[in-house]
Formats: sequence, C-alpha cells, structure tokens
Amino acid sequence: MTNQPQTPTPIPTDQLRFTMPPQHASHHDERRYRKERLAAALRLFGRFGYEEGVAGHITVRDPEFTDCYWVNPFGMPFGHITVSDLLLVNQAGQVVEGRAHVNQAAFVVHSSVHQARPDVVAVAHSRSVHGRALAALGEPLEPITQEVCAFFEDHAVYGGTTGVVVDEDEGRAIAAALGGRKALILRNRGLLTVGDSVDAAAWWFITMERAAQVQLTAKASGTPVPIDYADAMRTREQLGNDLVAWINYQPLYLQITRDEPDLLS
Repeated sequence: MTNQPQTPTPIPTDQLRFTMPPQHASHHDERRYRKERLAAALRLFGRFGYEEGVAGHITVRDPEFTDCYWVNPFGMPFGHITVSDLLLVNQAGQVVEGRAHVNQAAFVVHSSVHQARPDVVAVAHSRSVHGRALAALGEPLEPITQEVCAFFEDHAVYGGTTGVVVDEDEGRAIAAALGGRKALILRNRGLLTVGDSVDAAAWWFITMERAAQVQLTAKASGTPVPIDYADAMRTREQLGNDLVAWINYQPLYLQITRDEPDLLS
C-alpha cells in the first residue's frame, strides 16, 4: 500500500503579508516618504508620456508646514527627477527650499485646490494625450467599464477659460468646479486629480487617462453599452476610495523604484 501525500496545511491569513499605507513617527519621516512617492510618480508620468515641454505638475502637501507644497522644478524632465531635485513652495508660489524655479502659471491651480481642500494631500495635472482629447470634446467620462465607475458622479467638467491660468481668480474657479470630487476635466486642457496621498492622486490620473482612451476608442468603434446607475454607484463604492487607489498603485511604485532606484537619491 502506497502512502498518500499529505495535503499541505494552509497558512493562516493573519500571517500573510498585505501592504497598507504606513504610519510615520515624525514629520521628518513622513516628509521623506511623501517626497519619495512624488519623485516616483513623476518618473512614471514621464514613462507614460504625460508631459509636454515644461507643462505638468504633481504637488504634495508638506506634513508639517501644511500651507507649503513639494513640487517638480520648472523645465526638468519628469524622467530625470530625483528626491533631492524637488522644491518646497509656499501658497504664493515662492520657493522656500531648493534652487530652481517653479512654473507659476501651473502652480496657481495647484495652490488653489490645496487651499480649498484641506483633505487633499496631492494634486496631479499634466498633459496626457487621451485626457486632452476627451477634454477637447468637453464631455465627462461615462460608466462603460468597471474601472471608470470609480469616477461615476465623482468628477466634473470645467468649461472656463482654455488658456494658461495665471490669475488667482481662475485658480479659485477651477477649485470650486472640482468641489469635493476626486477629478476634473479641464475643457481643452486635460485632466486634474486629487487624493489623500501621492499614490492615490497619481493612480486616479493614470486610470482616468486610460478611461478616456477606452471611451474615445469605444465611441469611435460603435455605441458603448452603459452600466446601469445602481451598478455604477455600487462599483464606485467598492473601487472609488483613496485606499483602493493607493493599493492599485503599489505595483507601479515597485516597478519604477526597482527599475530606476536613482530617483530616491
């Protein structure tokens, strides 16, 4: 009689590793963490082609000086940015740490959103191709895939000025159009997303850009079949919070930091 192999014993679920957002013991530790995440997000935006000349920013609120924000330097390619390159800028757009300039026109929008939304830690706005194409149509995202339901009734279209924003009134108008939502389509300009972490804001931008691509492609091919209201709302409740965004973003963070570890310098 042959011995039957014993069925392996399952490992208790409480012994399995599951990454969650870390807690920090000091402002210093949290500041370093946020800067690392910002540099990584900018590298990813560069890899995905979300820049056009000197346009495009991601900002993150400083954990101690909450009216100041870390941001990428003016004119530096996203793909070259390291933690040590980042600038600390106050609400007026004045550099308080670092030796490079900041894009004042773009910063007006970020500063206005940060001031209007104390809950927002990070803001992303850049020049992605499909986001701009959707913005040129001046239409919102439609609930035609599971992923896009994260934005269902949680984004808006801003149809104000389509030029370069240089005035604080315009920045405040954009912040008002965003309201308490996670994302805004700036007509003829592109996408803006926010989150309670760099990871969340970056993930919302990336997945919103992909949703724009899907919508444009689907409409060019035929007539998309929408998800019904109740299912879209239920899916948003499951997928549409910043913790889910943070979790979804982790494979991208691991990939970019392993491929390009110099960004952490």
